[in-house]
Amino acid sequence: MRMKSAAFVVAAGFMLATGSAIAHHSFAAEFDANKTINLKGVVTKIEWMNPHTYFYLDVTGPDGKVVNWGMEMGSPNGLMRAGWTRNTLKVGDEVTVEGSQAKDGTYVGNARAVVLAASGKRLFAGSSQTETPQR
Repeated sequence: MRMKSAAFVVAAGFMLATGSAIAHHSFAAEFDANKTINLKGVVTKIEWMNPHTYFYLDVTGPDGKVVNWGMEMGSPNGLMRAGWTRNTLKVGDEVTVEGSQAKDGTYVGNARAVVLAASGKRLFAGSSQTETPQR
């Protein structure tokens, strides 16, 4: 009976571990390095988790319409090595984000850098982008 329980626990652990591996993707699979974006907005939500940290911000367009963008960053561990903490970015903070837009044109991007308006601090966002945009 112990052997069956142990086998079940190992199998369940393996299935849970592969779930995050399946969710991980390469930059080129989802984002276009030639679709550069520079957004200024207010942070509405932060998801500090593996394999990628996400944050969302409301961006007001030239027409006055507010659009909520989802921005992918690196893993929490990678961000901490770049100077981030869980409290670096807070809901309500005004930020400027440099990055690349999703290939499908949706309001999703991969952040390269985030500038905090309050302090002017510029932080590397742990982007998974490896190729350089063609000019």
